[in-house]
Amino acid sequence: MGSTGETYPGRPGDARDRDSEGRARNARPRDGLGRPLPYGADGVPRQPEGVVRTPEETVAEAQRLLDEGKPFHAHEVFEDAWKSGPDQERELWRGLAQLAVGLTHAARGNLAGGARLLRRGAGAAEAWVSGAGRAVPHGIDIASVSAWARELAGEVERSGRPVDAGARAPRLRGPAAGR
Repeated sequence: MGSTGETYPGRPGDARDRDSEGRARNARPRDGLGRPLPYGADGVPRQPEGVVRTPEETVAEAQRLLDEGKPFHAHEVFEDAWKSGPDQERELWRGLAQLAVGLTHAARGNLAGGARLLRRGAGAAEAWVSGAGRAVPHGIDIASVSAWARELAGEVERSGRPVDAGARAPRLRGPAAGR
C-alpha cells in the first residue's frame, strides 16, 4: 500500500519494496530516462548498484548508456565510481554524474533543472581538473564535455523543448559538441 492507501498491481498490498539486502528500494520498472512505470509494465533493466569498475570500464559503460539515450543509467555508473573510487577523484565522478542527470532532466522536459545541473556538473568537473592538474583524466576530454554541457543548457533554455538524450549525448573521449 502506498502512503495514501492505494495498492499497486503486481506488488503485495502491504509489502514494501526491498532490495536483496533488505533495504527499502522502489522496485517499479523504469523507462529509459529512469521514470517510474506502473508495476507490471515492461521497463528498461536497471543498472546494478555498487559495481566497482576501473575508470576505463566506467567511462566505456557510461558512454554506451549515453549513446543509447539512457543518461539516468549513465549517472548510476558515474555514481558508483564516485562512491567506490579514490577520494581524490570523487568530485570528478560527481560532476560527471551531475552532467548525466542534467541531460536526463533536459530529456524529460524539466528544462530549468536540466540546465542548472548541466552547468553545475560542468563547473564541478572543471574545478576538479583545475585542482588536480589533469586536463584529460582517464581519457575524458573535460573541456569538450563542459563546453557541450553549457551549450546544451543554453539551447534547452532558448528552445523551451526537451531534447533527444541519445542524439544529444556527449562524447566523453572526444569532441562533445555537434552531435
